[in-house]
Amino acid sequence: MSNKTTKKKAKRRRMSRGGGKAYFTKVHEDAIVQYALSKSREEKTKLYVDLINPAFNEMVDKIVYTYKFTNLPNIDDLKAECKVWLTTILDKFDPAKGSKAFSYFSVITKNWFIHKVKRTALQNKREVYYDDIPKDMEQHHLSTTNMYFEIREGHEFWQYLWGEIEEWDKHATKPNEKKVIDAIRILLSEPDAIEIFNKKAIYFYIREITGLNTKQVVSSLNKIRTRYRSFKTKWNEGKI
Repeated sequence: MSNKTTKKKAKRRRMSRGGGKAYFTKVHEDAIVQYALSKSREEKTKLYVDLINPAFNEMVDKIVYTYKFTNLPNIDDLKAECKVWLTTILDKFDPAKGSKAFSYFSVITKNWFIHKVKRTALQNKREVYYDDIPKDMEQHHLSTTNMYFEIREGHEFWQYLWGEIEEWDKHATKPNEKKVIDAIRILLSEPDAIEIFNKKAIYFYIREITGLNTKQVVSSLNKIRTRYRSFKTKWNEGKI
């Protein structure tokens, strides 16, 4: 066996255990799905020890570093606490909902640390209301040059958004609403070919595509906005 082949096999072994650059692979996705479906405690334990726990450990460490949570006091204790917490919600992952395990657990892990940031800020500035803090805190911790999580989560976000749009179309009961949804598909699928400078430009394009007047477009968009907000909330809470 050549030295090159040996190195390749060693790399695959590291990746399957959660190490290496691609620490959360399809192997780990499948392990979490199997964990959720399994009724065997012995099988669950093996899946967790061999695959899931190493991936969770790496994921928490990378999120803490990527989003600059390292300046939180007692960060090592918080990381350990978060890793234990992930084990308690592992059974809540429902593969039947179509969620990717990576997005599900990385989003709620990131939100878990953001909540710790907010609590720390509140303890240091008790006169500041809770709702006044999130924007500054999130801006600081989500501004990063490491694009791994943004790219991967962004890809999965759009994948699920397109599926959500298909559901909107299926449940649309009025012709005008279907026309607006079709227009949204066109705008989202050809973003580079369209010059959009402000909200009025979006209305203009939708009117041109659908042949509807402004009142008809606004009426349909209001319903779509409500559905999108619901989708985005579920995504941010790790429910999608």
